[in-house]
Amino acid sequence: MNKYFFTVLLFFVSILSYGQPVTVYPAHWWTGMKWNKVQLMVRGDKIGDAVPMIKMAPEGMELAAGVRLKRVERVANKNYVFLDIEISEEAKPGWITLPFISKKGFKFELKARRSGNGTGYAKGVTSEDLLYLIMPDRFSNGDELNDRVKGMRDQTLNRDTVFNRHGGDLKGIQNHLDYLLDLGVTALWLNPVIENDMSERTEHGYAFTDHYRIERRIGGEKAYKELVDAVHAKGMKIIQDAVYNHVGTEHLLFKDQPDSTWFHRWPKFTQTSYKDQVLFDPYASETDKKLMEKGWFVPSMPDWDQSNEKVQQFLIQHALWTVEEFGIDGWRVDTYAYNDLEFMNKCNQALYDDFPRLTIFGETWVHGVPNQSYFCENNYTNISYKSNLQATTDFQTLFYGIQPALTEPFGWTNGVNKLYTTLAQDFVYKDPMRQVIFLDNHDIARFYSVINEDTAKYKTAFAWLLTSRGIPQMYYGSEILMAGTTSPNDGYVRKDFPGGWKGDTDNKFAVAGRTAKEQALFSYIKTMANFRKSSSAIKTGKLMQFAPYDGVYVYFRYDDKQIIMCAMNTNDKPVTIALDRFAEKLNGFKAGRDVINANSVALKDSLSLNPMSNLVLELTR
Repeated sequence: MNKYFFTVLLFFVSILSYGQPVTVYPAHWWTGMKWNKVQLMVRGDKIGDAVPMIKMAPEGMELAAGVRLKRVERVANKNYVFLDIEISEEAKPGWITLPFISKKGFKFELKARRSGNGTGYAKGVTSEDLLYLIMPDRFSNGDELNDRVKGMRDQTLNRDTVFNRHGGDLKGIQNHLDYLLDLGVTALWLNPVIENDMSERTEHGYAFTDHYRIERRIGGEKAYKELVDAVHAKGMKIIQDAVYNHVGTEHLLFKDQPDSTWFHRWPKFTQTSYKDQVLFDPYASETDKKLMEKGWFVPSMPDWDQSNEKVQQFLIQHALWTVEEFGIDGWRVDTYAYNDLEFMNKCNQALYDDFPRLTIFGETWVHGVPNQSYFCENNYTNISYKSNLQATTDFQTLFYGIQPALTEPFGWTNGVNKLYTTLAQDFVYKDPMRQVIFLDNHDIARFYSVINEDTAKYKTAFAWLLTSRGIPQMYYGSEILMAGTTSPNDGYVRKDFPGGWKGDTDNKFAVAGRTAKEQALFSYIKTMANFRKSSSAIKTGKLMQFAPYDGVYVYFRYDDKQIIMCAMNTNDKPVTIALDRFAEKLNGFKAGRDVINANSVALKDSLSLNPMSNLVLELTR
């Protein structure tokens, strides 16, 4: 008898009697995936005691046609066994029996991939899209039966308190897809939908407790699949929020760790320094690097050790599994700079390999264009680390761009000059059109509050957002003048969308429920967003900007088919600007159509601009 066959036979025989419940992660996989070397994590009470030391022939053991078991590995925690399987091109969809897991054998399914084999779906988002960011718990309650789930730790349900759950869910989002389409939205980005079974502050979703479970209080797997399908049926796309850096303390893999190397360990709680500079500072100390990379965010969010190959396998496989399972179009990656960046390159590449059209953009809440560009595809040639991340959430065009443009007096380096200067640094990005630009999100003050609820400034900001380069993202409720600051806490920028719950006094989803001021802003955004859908110059064209003078900033979006002129007056009084300075774009054009009111505006020697406004003109001959 072959010694390898004898050893494997002994293995099977020795644990055929194991009869305890087991869980396998991932629960299934697919044929035809480029990621075809899958590591199954098998968890069961003391399952490791049933597994002897095993030698495996180099070719492994055939489990089914085209499927081989290559390795069986025990770890320090006897509740885990890891199985490495290889799925060749010859493998067919069907069930594979892993006879050593239980008395009857455990059935592991290989499925056929979705139609399109990774290219007909997972379409990604581009500069042609308008992203709408939603916190599911705070948008709309479409199914009251899932407001509380028996057995889950957080049983709060109190809309009068920003810390507690409010009951919004995936069905509520699905119920309002037509509202979003009418507004001009083409893609949704949802704050995390993965299970977050912590004891408090579960409304935001950023402390995962089970990667392979969709949060039941927002509807679970069935509701998520229905939403994704409904979004796609409307011709829209969906982005999922990914968190690779950390989990919640109630996560199974933290509470019952396979071994001591899965999470960063400190003698006592040690918080990250949040100093992204140390990652590229040529003078940085190793001490500072360690603190930045390996410190925890908060005591309730353990930090993965992503140098551990099994951690890498778990996280990468979950990412791939999620895209194939639900058909999502891309990832927004939370706290990108705090991850092991080499691991992130590896994870990103795995996703690109199997889903070539997929979009990945990372949260890089940093300060300075060089800082931000370090974490995505850039044009630097003198640095050792080269990111393959497509783009970032562009905090620079917010904090050092549109925000000071509308809140600071104009000066040589102040006011709207900051916006001009920030965009002038786009030469560092491989593709600045992939950058996700925004006015606010779930972590920062709502822009309407930042500008002291000045609707003229607000319209100016949205005109910029919807005409500048990149992928625009708006935060739920911005279109109806929702306000809020992070003082005393971030819950105040995460208030409920009025009308999303039965019994709400006002329903802002309907025209009748909006005030005149709210409706005026809604109509303004709707007009701009829907014009954007048909504007090739804005969606995919080039940007030309002129240096600001006297508080006026003029830029053009253009291609071979269309030229759009945008003139931003950041003064509190009307101004008249001479047009000869812009001749290289205006030459031959005699007028422009005002995108908002459709009026024709003559373009002769000068142009008059209203106080605090952004005039958007489609040039006509």
